Parts: sequence; C-alpha cells; structure tokens
Amino acid sequence: MADFTAERAAYLQIADEFKRKIQEGELTPGDKLPSESELMTRHSVSRTVARQAISRLREDGYATSHQGKGSFVALPGEGGPVKRSPEFEQITEYLSEVRRDLRRLAERMDQLEELVRDQGRAK
Repeated sequence: MADFTAERAAYLQIADEFKRKIQEGELTPGDKLPSESELMTRHSVSRTVARQAISRLREDGYATSHQGKGSFVALPGEGGPVKRSPEFEQITEYLSEVRRDLRRLAERMDQLEELVRDQGRAK
C-alpha cells in the first residue's frame, strides 16, 4: 500500500505500486485493474486521485481503458507508441519553458552577485 505521508503525490504512489506489480509479474497484460471506486476504498483517496493514478498508468503505457469495461494491464511499447493527451503535451511544453526561464534567471542572478562582489572589492 502507498505511503501517503511521503512527499510524493498519492496518485503517483498508487501508479508506482501498480507499475511495480506489473514489472514483477504479479499483474500480467490483460488483467483487469481495480475500478476508481475500488482504488478509493483500498487507498482511502478521493475519486480525483484514483482517476489520476489510472490516467498516469495509461500515459506511461501500463494500462489501456475500454469504455464501460474498465482498465486493463498493458506493457509499455506494446500496441504502438504511447499516446499522450493534448493537455499532457501542453503542460510538458509549459514546464520546459518554465525551466528555461529559471535557468536564465539563475544566470542573471549569478551575474548580479558577481557585479555586487566586484563593486565591494573596488571600494
């Protein structure tokens, strides 16, 4: 069971638990995954957290979902490339931009600190 006192988000811990079970062969491709309701009960989490965990498994290629039937174990790379939602791609691009901006900001801060040190030495 996931340790929800850790700093890692609950949905990631749940997804990681299922990935481990799949990688160790405890769950095999085609096995039915628990429903959102079952995850909510088993892990004492909200529907949103349960949904995010299943969504993460799908995004990482460890699950496929079929409308009205549920989610099933899959292995990454089987059945073609992993499809990412447009929202996922948009967020990923946004995070890349934020990282670039942070690197530029850090460089500017380094330059400013160097200028301040140089001015202090000149006095």
